[in-house]
Amino acid sequence: MNTNQTIGIIGCGWLGRPLANGLLEDGYRIHGSTTSLEKLSALASDGIEPFLIELSKDKIEGDISGFLLNCDTIIINIPPGLRKGHDDYKPKMTRLCQNIENSHVKHVLFIGSTSVYDDTFPIATITESSETSQTNKAKLLLSVEELFQNNAHFKTTILRFSGLFGEDRHPAKFLSGRTQIKNPDGPVNLIHLQDCVAIIRKLIATQLWNEILNASSTSHPTRKTYYSEVCKAMNIPEPVFDESELSRGKIISSDKLVQLLKYEFRIQL
Repeated sequence: MNTNQTIGIIGCGWLGRPLANGLLEDGYRIHGSTTSLEKLSALASDGIEPFLIELSKDKIEGDISGFLLNCDTIIINIPPGLRKGHDDYKPKMTRLCQNIENSHVKHVLFIGSTSVYDDTFPIATITESSETSQTNKAKLLLSVEELFQNNAHFKTTILRFSGLFGEDRHPAKFLSGRTQIKNPDGPVNLIHLQDCVAIIRKLIATQLWNEILNASSTSHPTRKTYYSEVCKAMNIPEPVFDESELSRGKIISSDKLVQLLKYEFRIQL
């Protein structure tokens, strides 16, 4: 049991809340943040000490000092929201990093994304040492990772997840019925919520810090095969792929994570 250690989770939503419950089972005390007043009582009912915290580029609203108090480890699970055109991600993360720096936090786990790697032709296997993308989005995500990774006040591990899915959330629903979808032979890179939670719990238990880790299911069917089969199983319209051009893509390797954590993925594609 780890009853003398407190972990703070910034972002107790779709991933953060089940993660918090898993870490509670491991004996940790949990501080969990949400931006929703309505979710405070739900977090409290789980045994999570809830905090209403809102990040902006100008300030942090809420009791961030109380949230960080007595925390040994902070897990940062904040989607960048770049698809919505938000340009305040780095200022928000910079302000958060400064607050963590001024606390007694020893370790930070930053949840990143394998979208920092480009699709390629021919399709290549991507490891943590592979070249990262030169797109503005990737450069922004990498610069935020570096904010935490290069901070001398605490040790940081970057955990880059591929696309997240679960029983109530699947990208096949977004592709259902669409036509002229590119890259039918591109590999699928996804990771199930169960594996996300289990990997983080094991990483915390083994105290694996100062690392960059890719995390993706170790099976990589083609987009056409996988999404057609999933849509058929869900009884929703199958997508139609454009096969007029050769496919681009990437295969995200989780070999480093599997080796260091001795981890076996629970959900394959």
